[in-house]
Amino acid sequence: MKTASIRALLATLFTLALLSGGDRLRAQNISEIAKSDPLIISGAIGTQNTYRYSSVGDGHSSPFSSAIYANLNFSIYGFNMPFSLYFTSDNINFNYPHLSFSLNPTYKNWTGYIGQSSMPMSNYVMNTSFTGIGVEYTIERVRVGAFYGRLRKAINDDPDAPFARNPQYKRMGWGFKAGYGSKRTYIDIYLLRAYDCLSTLDERWQSSLAPQENIVVGTKGAVGLGKYLSLSANAAVSIFNTDKRAPKLHTAEVDNSLWSKVFDVRYSSLARFAGDAALQLHLRKLNASVVYHMVQPDYTSLGVSYISNNYQSLAIHLSTHLFDKVALTANFSGQADNLTKKQLYTTQGFVYSATASTRIGKQLNLNASYNGYTQRQTDGTIRVNDTTRVNRMMQSFSLMSSYVIDAEHLGHTMSLSLNNTSNKDKNRFATGESDVKTLAVGANYSMNVKQWATTFTTSFSHQRSKGYNMHYTSDIASLTSGRSFLKERNLNLSGTISLCYNEVERQSKNLSIGGSVGADLTLKDVHVFSASASFYKYGDVNMTKTRSNLDCTDITVSLNYAYTFSLTPFKKKQLNNKE
Repeated sequence: MKTASIRALLATLFTLALLSGGDRLRAQNISEIAKSDPLIISGAIGTQNTYRYSSVGDGHSSPFSSAIYANLNFSIYGFNMPFSLYFTSDNINFNYPHLSFSLNPTYKNWTGYIGQSSMPMSNYVMNTSFTGIGVEYTIERVRVGAFYGRLRKAINDDPDAPFARNPQYKRMGWGFKAGYGSKRTYIDIYLLRAYDCLSTLDERWQSSLAPQENIVVGTKGAVGLGKYLSLSANAAVSIFNTDKRAPKLHTAEVDNSLWSKVFDVRYSSLARFAGDAALQLHLRKLNASVVYHMVQPDYTSLGVSYISNNYQSLAIHLSTHLFDKVALTANFSGQADNLTKKQLYTTQGFVYSATASTRIGKQLNLNASYNGYTQRQTDGTIRVNDTTRVNRMMQSFSLMSSYVIDAEHLGHTMSLSLNNTSNKDKNRFATGESDVKTLAVGANYSMNVKQWATTFTTSFSHQRSKGYNMHYTSDIASLTSGRSFLKERNLNLSGTISLCYNEVERQSKNLSIGGSVGADLTLKDVHVFSASASFYKYGDVNMTKTRSNLDCTDITVSLNYAYTFSLTPFKKKQLNNKE
């Protein structure tokens, strides 16, 4: 009865939203209707087709894949009804095509959701899409929304099949949100109820997979503290049943609570908290913020695809300008897990960075940055063994520069980059087996011949990594050219050739050589045809190996088409002439 009543309530709310929008159309916008076209159809349709071949073989995908898509919008006297459709024959995981449907009619302050849609909520409450119905209403400082639908499909393969997919229950859910305020000062509340449907899975799967359910209540808000300061917060509480088949918990406090009408507290129930708060300072030449996060162990929302838990963190950000020419930023954050002190060990992580950038004249740009990360392990329920204690540090230094010359007939762009990274085990008993140092340099030059509408780009990169009894080098060189043709420059052709050499000292030497070509043509600004093809040969070229040639081949060919349009079947002038 609970689910049926909620579904009926949402359906009624959605119907009233549409009817309300129609009433507004008839009663308040007669003058606007008289000036507008009654029907406008706009959108895009297209197809994508790809062929792939690899001599190495690929047993997980078909060499051919194709897709047809349509994104349409029907505007009827200002009432917008978006519609999208995507059909693909790709059978990487399954042997049947996939079809999705989405319709989001909007009018004035109303937005409807039909089919596969997503409704913005707190990141602790819901960030996944749903397939069902929903409605949102926003006017000035007030906003309200609700939805009901399926959060995920059931996967119910035969348990005896040799390649059966991992099973999952069909998950349903409904939610509500309401808020008041402006961008600077506001308050929003969220409610999500989600549950797995037991009957959607084979009984043989049910014995090893427990159906889950939960209810999440969240709030998010911000307030301005004077002209330069602002405070924001985001928090949620989740009551989660790890197994909805567990016996119900009956106490006077539970049975008389408000939540007992929409959620059953069981012996498998967990109550967890997640939240963050930020204090921000905005001055003319200085921006600063302090952000605190905390997510309790086992915090779960069935509307969130993934969330890290059992940690707390504190982050500080600073940014400023010197002499209106040099931009400086600095960041620091520290994080620790084991909030309940029940883990064997506690892990702490510290991330810190600093960046300086400037522009000299109109041609030269310079950028320097430093990034570091430290991970440490401390005692938990037991003492950490000094010989195995985690104490690792990674740091990286980067320098980048670019120089631009823009002349009447030729344009030149040159850039250089340098990066030095080290990853070191700081444990005093470490032997250095996991330590790695990497040096990477890169150079790029691009020339634009404006009279020919042609560009030439060449690039080279070298990377050298050194570790414990290991020495790795990589060199990549490429040359790219592109040109526009026809009077309107609506035909573009491009081509690239590249060479890549990788060597692991005393182990392997690999070479890859090949290229790609591409073309795209735009006709009347609405038809776009594109084609591309690539061919690469690669293999082990170490002369000490029995296979010392480029005996592997990859080929990819792609053909695509897109058509964008805006149609007005019944224009206002035509209707007037008929009258």
